[in-house]
Amino acid sequence: MAKESLLQSELNKIDVNEKLSACPIDFSKSRVANPRAGQKQKIYKNQVSKSNFNERSKFQAYQEPQFNKSFIDGTLAVEPNRYRLIWSKHCPWANRISIAIDLLRLDKVISKGVVDPLRPAGVVGDWFFTLDKNNEDPVLHVKSLSASYLKADPNYKLRTTVPALVDIQDGAVVNNNYNTLIDELSVAWKKYQKEGAPDLYPKDLRSDIDALNQIIYSDVNTAVNEAGLARSQNDYEKYYNRVFNRLDWLEERLSNQRYLFGSKITDTDIRLYVTLARFDIVFYQKYYVNKKRIIDYHNLWNYVKDLYSIPAFKNNTDFDAIKKRFYQVDHTPQEDLTRIIPKGPDLTIWEEPNDREKLRK
Repeated sequence: MAKESLLQSELNKIDVNEKLSACPIDFSKSRVANPRAGQKQKIYKNQVSKSNFNERSKFQAYQEPQFNKSFIDGTLAVEPNRYRLIWSKHCPWANRISIAIDLLRLDKVISKGVVDPLRPAGVVGDWFFTLDKNNEDPVLHVKSLSASYLKADPNYKLRTTVPALVDIQDGAVVNNNYNTLIDELSVAWKKYQKEGAPDLYPKDLRSDIDALNQIIYSDVNTAVNEAGLARSQNDYEKYYNRVFNRLDWLEERLSNQRYLFGSKITDTDIRLYVTLARFDIVFYQKYYVNKKRIIDYHNLWNYVKDLYSIPAFKNNTDFDAIKKRFYQVDHTPQEDLTRIIPKGPDLTIWEEPNDREKLRK
């Protein structure tokens, strides 16, 4: 049986919903995931917003990316220095695109801006450039990402999400689809990819890549969030089992090949990496997917260290930002919500040698 058939057969065993909200935003009813559950409701007021943190009713449980203009079909012009990726270093979905831009060596023609992983007290629907001078993105000259969403659609009332690719000419978001942006950049921007850039979406593997991407999306990327958001023991155990059954399956797949599709990195490796990089420091502890750590898997651990040794992965992996966001939650005043950011685990182990070189060929 061909590899494609094997992957498609595996995909047919699971349910896939790519409209699933990638970010676990609605913690309001979950006592497991929401440290504020049961607390007295409080209205926060600040310069940019007035919000009740425990009430997120304007958000839907399922919400797909709303901006999907494409380079591949010619809707968007492939033009250097015209677009800017806005991302947050804590976010695995945004992290994917930032890694891809550097890996494809497009960082000289597509700029990147970073929003603060923490928000002002009570704000749940926007991201801010409070890491930059004057709290303003130096290229777009806006103080919040919502400004770019409203330039794209003045009536936009849904989530302001990262990643967001913004057209610098008019400051409007053109694409916020974390599921398709890597392939858009890989296929349509070849002219500007420097020599040595990998083909992240090779033609002869696209059906395989699409199938494995969906498998990983459902059983790893979103399943960890669903376990953390579970509102019943049965739901929690369902996603817990999906996560570890799939990690076991991936451990086996990586036993005789360096990357998920052999000796060359593809889009799928980026998608898996961003969850594995956060697993031991966040998901294992906070989302109760605690059967094993990634460090307990021989092949997966050496595989993720191998990827981390590549500058495009390492330079876009900010463990401090990840812990700050996932554990501190937001700029909620400390007196309102006592929180502790774990000091560990020891991150020096990411610099240790890996054994994947033996699988180079």
